[in-house]
Amino acid sequence: MAASRRRHATPRAIDRVRRRAVPKPRVVMALLLLLGLVCVMLLDGYLRAEVGNDQRVRSDASSDTVPQSVLDGGPLLSFAGGTARTQSVPDKTIVLTFDDGPDPEWSGKVLDILDDNDVPGTFFLVGSMIARYPDVVRRMVDDGSEVGVHTFTHVDLSYQSEARVEREIAQTQLALAGAAGITTTLFRAPYSSTNDAVDDYSWPVYQRLGAMGYTSVFIDTDSEDWQRPGVSKIIEWATPKDGEGASVLFHDAGGDRSETLAALPKYIKKMKAKGYTFTTVSGARQQAAGTEQDEGAGPGTQGPQGAQDARGDSAQAAHRTADTATRWEGRALLAAVAVAEWTVPGLAAVLAVVGFAVLGRFGLMLLLARRHHRQRDGRRFSWGAEVTRPVTVIVPAYNEKECIANTLGSLAASTHPIEILVVDDGSTDGTAEIAESLGLPHVRVVRQENAGKSAALNHGVRQARHDIVVMMDSDTVFEPGTVHQLVQPFADPAIGAVAGNAKVGNRSTMIGAWQHIEYVMGFNLDRRMYDLLRCMPTIPGAIGAFRRTAVLEAGGMSEDTLAEDTDITIALHRAGWRVVYAEHARAWTEAPASMAQLWRQRYRWSYGTMQALWKHRGSVTDKGPSGRFGRVGMPLVVLFQIVTPVFAPLIDVFTLYAMAFVDFRASLLAWLAVLGVQLFCAAYAFRLDREKYRYLLMLPLQQLAYRQLMYLVLIHSCVTAATGGRLRWQKLKRTGEVGTPRPGPEAG
Repeated sequence: MAASRRRHATPRAIDRVRRRAVPKPRVVMALLLLLGLVCVMLLDGYLRAEVGNDQRVRSDASSDTVPQSVLDGGPLLSFAGGTARTQSVPDKTIVLTFDDGPDPEWSGKVLDILDDNDVPGTFFLVGSMIARYPDVVRRMVDDGSEVGVHTFTHVDLSYQSEARVEREIAQTQLALAGAAGITTTLFRAPYSSTNDAVDDYSWPVYQRLGAMGYTSVFIDTDSEDWQRPGVSKIIEWATPKDGEGASVLFHDAGGDRSETLAALPKYIKKMKAKGYTFTTVSGARQQAAGTEQDEGAGPGTQGPQGAQDARGDSAQAAHRTADTATRWEGRALLAAVAVAEWTVPGLAAVLAVVGFAVLGRFGLMLLLARRHHRQRDGRRFSWGAEVTRPVTVIVPAYNEKECIANTLGSLAASTHPIEILVVDDGSTDGTAEIAESLGLPHVRVVRQENAGKSAALNHGVRQARHDIVVMMDSDTVFEPGTVHQLVQPFADPAIGAVAGNAKVGNRSTMIGAWQHIEYVMGFNLDRRMYDLLRCMPTIPGAIGAFRRTAVLEAGGMSEDTLAEDTDITIALHRAGWRVVYAEHARAWTEAPASMAQLWRQRYRWSYGTMQALWKHRGSVTDKGPSGRFGRVGMPLVVLFQIVTPVFAPLIDVFTLYAMAFVDFRASLLAWLAVLGVQLFCAAYAFRLDREKYRYLLMLPLQQLAYRQLMYLVLIHSCVTAATGGRLRWQKLKRTGEVGTPRPGPEAG
């Protein structure tokens, strides 16, 4: 019975579950922004026929099922009463038809020519182009020309499903309704020509559209202006024989139409001189019938049966006034297209700048890292007289029972005289007792109530007995010569702090290997670059040394931010101290062993860095040597640690987009080229640190998985900062994997 008893949830427990189940507003905001961006990109790709593009064009198919009356009939095909019926253009009559528009450059010039010669045209429009250039469509309608549907993405409908066919037509009608407030009953299939080209595959499409009320328009003569054969040839090929009427094909989009513009006025004058008149498709149909006829119900997006034409003009009898709902839906489509038209190219331009900036940064890092290596690694280089005086090593500890023994054991083996000061920050797992029970020399344990890492470090600085203090994390181990190497730059009295070389000790797992690559590149390229530029942004919490007086003058380790290491580093710069990098002072730290732990750590780092940069935003106006960080370091950190990483995921999204919908081979080669640059930089960093190259085999996978995680962490941090969220210190779980290292770059 006891086992079957059920515990009742308390209101507090229910509230905790509810809080966990409901996503935080900033997370929802980030997801909505990402979803919106993806939708905008897909819409833009669809408009440009990149998403869902089908370039197949059918040819040489049989026409066994097509009625002979259609194959031999006139160019105007309708299905009144369900029976296929064709009409020819009356003799001495020309129907000028234009395909593939509207185009912002060519269509307007064609309309100018038609206006100058007082003739109408019939324009078969691509829906995606209508959505992008609605003003041109409005002018076509206002000028008295007629418009028809030429599908939304200019695909061969004979290859498409019934649903795709209906979607291509409906979307084009929606764009027309948004642009000009009308729909149309005219249709011309892409890649169609004369009636005798109708085959067994396209015939069902014409039947289906005919049942929907559409008149399909073919041609009698083709100017073939798309081939740009010359003005005389265009005129010759467009001219019907023996006074016959004709539906004539020109193009007002799809490439260079300069020959079309040159030929069109000459053609019109030539045909008028022969006694021809010009009309629209509807005008030709009515002339052929002898009387004005009701075209019947139009497409599903037009008005009810027998709706009146939009202008009451027989030349535009195919037009229907769109109902209110359809017009608003069309306007919404145009608005979405306008957003996509501005957003995607704008982002592409920004990403191009970001890409060049990132590549430029790689070049700068390699150049300065090589110079730094030549300057500092030579035997002749010296900071001055050797520093041999004792220093205090401060070890802040909070519930570090798993690793405190390894940390203190490594310090006890130091070749430099040190005082080890363990500041127990209210541990509840016996950390202080373990430190005291080790019986190691020169170890002092001081206790304080739990107040956080910054408070523990400040307590340590106040308790330190020496003028140089080394700060480290309690999950970190030092090599015997680390402290000695770390404090040598203090021979120069202008130096206030020194950053050491933190290395990943638990690199045997995939996550550890990825972080190992990141650490090696960060310390051996980034920090060398910042060192030469004299704008080091961060002294790592795992290994750093400070002049005690400099820290106290700067106000100690600030509790204003979660990145106390970045905060104090910038503060020292602003106080006029120089901060340098000691590449041979190595510390082996325990990196997060799980994705969840890694996320928490990097989230805190990213958010804390933003806090520190915002706190010290006034550094950009600092004058003199103390203003160097504001003039050089601040822009570099903001650009390359915040701005470019925020946009970097978009580069990957665009790359995937291009691989899927544009040019897979070119996009893949571009991605591989960038990967090659990163691999070269990583290899050089490994060479400088004398690391084994085998870990670089993980670099491609790191770019595909690990890097994306880091980007998401940064974006999450930016959203948190933008929405005014507050982040608390997050304690990571320790395993004590990193033992006492042996000297050398491959220790641990």
